[in-house]
This record gives sequence, C-alpha cells and structure tokens, in this order.
Amino acid sequence: MSERDEESFKSVQLEQHEADTQNPAPEVLQSSPSAPSSVVTQSTETAEKASPPASSSSHTTTTTTTNAESGQKWTSALNQFKLKRFFVLRPGTLDSAINDIKSLVDQKVDGPVLNVWLLVEIDHWNNEKERLVLITEKSLLICKYDFIMLNCEQIQRVPLNLIDRISEGAFTFPPRSLLTREGEGVRVFWDKLREPSIASRWNPFATDYPYTTLTYHPVRNADEKLSTICELHSFKEQLTAAAQKAHSLNPIPGKANGVLLLNQPILIEAYVGVMSTLGNQNKLGYCLARGNVGF
Repeated sequence: MSERDEESFKSVQLEQHEADTQNPAPEVLQSSPSAPSSVVTQSTETAEKASPPASSSSHTTTTTTTNAESGQKWTSALNQFKLKRFFVLRPGTLDSAINDIKSLVDQKVDGPVLNVWLLVEIDHWNNEKERLVLITEKSLLICKYDFIMLNCEQIQRVPLNLIDRISEGAFTFPPRSLLTREGEGVRVFWDKLREPSIASRWNPFATDYPYTTLTYHPVRNADEKLSTICELHSFKEQLTAAAQKAHSLNPIPGKANGVLLLNQPILIEAYVGVMSTLGNQNKLGYCLARGNVGF
C-alpha cells in the first residue's frame, strides 16, 4: 500500500470513530420488577378507598360482642334473682327438710331410705306442686313439705310392689285443649285395673288417682348438688330397680309381677285450666318469697 492510500484509510477511520462518539447507542432500560412510584401510589389509594378501615370493622365486632355479653349477664342476673325467691335454696333449708322427712319414715313399713329427690308433681288439672320424693326399700313416698315453716304437711305412700308401669315422655293435651306445657315428665302407675271416676276427673282436689306425674324442679340448674337431686332420669332408673326388687321379694298373688317401662307422650286431660295457668305462672305451688305486704 502506498503512503497516500494509508493516509486516506486513517482519515476514514478517524471520521467514523468521531461519528460513533457523537451519536452513542441508546441505553436499553432494564426491566424493574416494581411499577413506577406514581402508579404504585395511585393503586394504593384506590385499594384504601375500596376496603373499609380495619379499625371500623374491629369496632363493630367489639360492640356486637359487648352487647351480647351484657345481654347474657342481664339474663343470668334475672334468672339468679328469680331462683333466690325459692325458699328451698336458703342455706341449710333443703338439708333440714331431708332430715325431717327421713325421721318420719316408718322403718317397719317402708324400710331404710335409698335416695331423695326434689321434683314437681303435676296433678290432673295441670297444677304444679313442689314435692320431696323418697324411695325406700319398700315404698315410694311423695311428701308435701313447707320450706317456709320447715314442716311436713302430707305424705303419700305407694308400696313398690304395687307399681306396674312407669312411663316417660313429653307432655300432651287433648286436641281441643287450650293448655300447653313444654318439657317431659315421668308418670308412675300402681293400679292399672282401676280408672279414675268422672267425679274425680272434674274435681281439682281429687287424690284418688292411681298414678302420679312428676317433672323437673325449676331450681335444678342452680348448682351441682341440686342438679343431682332434681335429675328425673336418675329417679326413674332407681325407682324401676327398687320396684323390680320389691316385686321379687314380696310378690302379690294373682298379679303379674314386674314393671312395664314405656316411652310415650304423657297426656294431661285438662282443657281450659284458667286457675292452673294463673297458679303456675305465679308459682303458687312452691314455697316462694312473694315480697312484703304491710299497711
């Protein structure tokens, strides 16, 4: 190559290098995993507008919980106030009543006491009556006890070897009856060959019925001791066992021995029952504190 050619080649190279320097290649932007700050701010504001504040929802939940708790406390306090009116809940009253009843048991006729229950008897006119019920070795004792004066007023004695049926179920009334009753009870029969007369059916004070109907006492949930002594299913089981034993030890000639257990509705043949409705609502069949009356 001649010197002239070399100079032209160098000039071309220099011009091309200057052009490259003056017009650099555009930089390629690297992809960023996050969006621009303006976009992020806008999306954040939109999300904040769309969702309610967390403090508002937590305040609503707290208010609802507080209202529910206050309602439960009010109901519990009201129930406790109603229960405190029963004289059977006064300290020492129930224990004193049980001791008094046990002292009246005739050991020759009834035998030793097996257990005691606090239940409610429902008569044929749907009236509730507070009762202490004893199961002895030979008898079923249904006692009317005055928890105010601490005095036993009446005892109904039923020999265990006469009991032939025990029925358990929900309460029912005749189709045209105006009465209703919730819950369940136990009916004990001791003379299936005898039906109550028409005069007895219409007599609210009749006591010649060949059965008794028992149910739970209102104070059964007051404490653990009362829940045990008011347990209706336990009463039924122990009465069945005691009656079966009495049948085997002292059978009655000419009568089928044993106890028939039935699970069926318990019919109360009462239709209007204005007096029973008023009496049951005001707990007239219980020893209850009814306030001060003075002049």
